[in-house]
Amino acid sequence: MLIALAAIFVLAYAAIALEHPIGVNKSASALLGAGALWTIYALTTGDHALVGRQLDESVAATAQIVFFLIGAMTIVEVVDAHDGFEVITSRIGTTSQTKLMWLVGLVTFFLSAILDNLTTTIVMVSLIQRLIARRDDRLLFASLIVIAANAGGAWTVIGDVTTTMLWIGGQISPLKIMRAVFLPSFVNLLVPLAFIGLSLKGKTIAAPQRDNGLLAVDRYERNLMFYLGLGVLIAVPAFKTLTHLPPFMGVLLGLGIVWLVGEVVHRDKDEHVRRPLSLAHALTRIDMGSIVFFVGILLAVASLEHAGLLGMLAKWLDTMIGRQDVIVVVLGLLSAVVDNVPLVAATMGMYDLGHYPSDSFLWEFIAYCAGTGGSILIIGSAAGVAAMGLERIEFLWYARRIAGAALAGYLAGAVVYVAQHAWLH
Repeated sequence: MLIALAAIFVLAYAAIALEHPIGVNKSASALLGAGALWTIYALTTGDHALVGRQLDESVAATAQIVFFLIGAMTIVEVVDAHDGFEVITSRIGTTSQTKLMWLVGLVTFFLSAILDNLTTTIVMVSLIQRLIARRDDRLLFASLIVIAANAGGAWTVIGDVTTTMLWIGGQISPLKIMRAVFLPSFVNLLVPLAFIGLSLKGKTIAAPQRDNGLLAVDRYERNLMFYLGLGVLIAVPAFKTLTHLPPFMGVLLGLGIVWLVGEVVHRDKDEHVRRPLSLAHALTRIDMGSIVFFVGILLAVASLEHAGLLGMLAKWLDTMIGRQDVIVVVLGLLSAVVDNVPLVAATMGMYDLGHYPSDSFLWEFIAYCAGTGGSILIIGSAAGVAAMGLERIEFLWYARRIAGAALAGYLAGAVVYVAQHAWLH
C-alpha cells in the first residue's frame, strides 16, 4: 500500500509541476491525486470507520484553511473594488525595480509577522497588481513576496501555522522564538533579495493604466474600506489569542463586518452602481480554481500522513542521519515538496518535551526550517499556493528563476541560526 501511495503522489506532483507542458490544469491533477490516494488507502486499510474519522479530521482541517483563504481573498477584492490600494500606491514614487523590490520585500517580511504569511501574500500580491503592468515583472515580485512572507511568518507564533502549532503544543514561547529566529529569517530574505536585485539593476517598472472616470466611490469611501479591510485582517491574530478560536472564524466575522459596512455606505446608490462595489460581487471575482487546487493538495498530503508515510520518513531520517541539525534542515527541504504542517506534526510526535524541553535548539530550529523551507518550491507553502493562483505562476518557471535563490537564503539562515545558538549557549 505504501509504495502505491508514494507512487501516486509522485505522479500527481509531476502532473502539477508539468501543468503547461502536458496541458492539464493543476487543480484537476491535485483532485485526481487526492481521490486516488484516499481510495487506495480506504480499500487497503479495511477499517472503514477509522478511515472515515481520519477523512473527517482532514476535511475539517482543510476547510479551516479554505474558509480563511476565501474570506481574506474576498476582503482584498472588496478593497480593490473601492480602489483602496491607491492609499498605498499613491505614496510610492519610485520607478526603480530594485528599490521597489527591497521596499516590497521588507514590508512583506514585517507585515507577515503581524498578520500571517497567507494573508500577507494575498494583500501584497494584490498591491503589486496595482503598481506593475508587465506580467513578467509581477511574477518576479510575487515570488519574492512568497519568500518574504514565509521568512516573516517564521519568527512569531502567529506568523505561520507551524509556529502556532509549536506554540500551542508548548514547544516554543512567543518572546524566545522572536529572539532566536528573527536574525536567521531576516538573512533568509536578504540573500534572495540581493541575488535577484543584481539582475534588476537599472530596470524600471511600468505602472498599469487605470480608468477611474466611472469609479463610483469618493475619497472617504475608498479610505474607509481600505482601513477597515486591513484592520479586520490585522485583528485576526488578536481575535485568535483572545477567543482561542481558529483564525478562519476571525476572518468570517471580519467579512461580515465589511459586508455590513459596505451595505450601509452604498445603500442609497443605484443598483448598477452599488453592485460592483458589493461583497457579493467580490465573491464572484476570487479565484476558485486555486481554492480547489488547495483542497486537493492538502487532502493528498493528509492521506500520506494518516497512512503513516510521513511519520516513517521522519523516523528513517532519525535512524540514517542521526545528527539533529542535519535532520531538521532535511525536514525543511522536504517541506518544499509536501506540506510543512504534517511534517511538523510528525516531528512533534517523534520528540517529547521530556527529552527536548520548551525553547530548546530542536524546536526553534524546526520553526525556522519548516517555516522557510516551503519557499524553495512554489507549492511548498500556503503562501506559494495563493500567489500561484493569484498570478498564475508556473511551477517550472519558479523552479528555474527563484528556487536557487530561495535555497541559498534558506541554507544561509540555517547556518546563522546554528552559529547564533552555539555562540549564545
